[in-house]
Amino acid sequence: MPYFIDQMNRTVELPDRPGRIVSLVPSLTELLFDLGLEKEVSGITKFCVHPPHWRKEKKITGGTKDFHPDRIRALKPDLVIGNKEENSKAGIESLGKEFPVWMSDVNNVNDALGMVRQLGIITGCEEAGKKIASGIEEGFNQLVPLQEHRTCLYLIWRQPYMAAGGLTFINDILNCCGFRNLLSGTPRYPEVSAEELTQLNPGIILLSSEPYSFKERHITEIKNLCPEAEVLLVDGEMFSWYGSRLLKTVPYLQNLLQKLRSGPEL
Repeated sequence: MPYFIDQMNRTVELPDRPGRIVSLVPSLTELLFDLGLEKEVSGITKFCVHPPHWRKEKKITGGTKDFHPDRIRALKPDLVIGNKEENSKAGIESLGKEFPVWMSDVNNVNDALGMVRQLGIITGCEEAGKKIASGIEEGFNQLVPLQEHRTCLYLIWRQPYMAAGGLTFINDILNCCGFRNLLSGTPRYPEVSAEELTQLNPGIILLSSEPYSFKERHITEIKNLCPEAEVLLVDGEMFSWYGSRLLKTVPYLQNLLQKLRSGPEL
């Protein structure tokens, strides 16, 4: 069987075309569907919401960090797909003793492009992978960022507030948009107190739909802390999903940036 090097520099031995695949990463589950692996994917997590019909047709193996090894074992996979950030290290190491586990590690758009192409190759869908990656790359090449590089915070959690810091995929998307993430020099997802939010005084605060689902009522809460900031609800999938969802990300970002250019009244 051929050997492949995954994005954590691990050597993984796989069949020429895996016939039983388990995905432990929601954004990569969607990618596997778009690669055309309808029959090959047998197991997904409870957070794999795209495509919707797979939630009824595929075996749910648990969460991304608390997956059930017995359910995965019952599927007898010849490929398990994981992610360094989203899955627990101990759980992945345990699975790796029984099954081939290919790990992704995506911190920026270039990493995502490499991942898409590699998954296309290892699943026997090389041309489909190339086509998706080319579409993503073309889209980001056409994205027109803000020229004024407005200061920004991207909140992912409440009670306590948590934000996207440096070395995150979200941070790279913010850079692509022309935002200046005020927490880019901090650890990946730092906690931020109400007092720190006020002191940072960002020009723009983006409230994500995931993992915490910010709502309209939270805009007022944040505006009370940062009255001069422009506070917007955003689709978290468009900022943090690094598979084929990126084909939809650029049009979404272009629309968001156009609204910001037009002024807060829109």
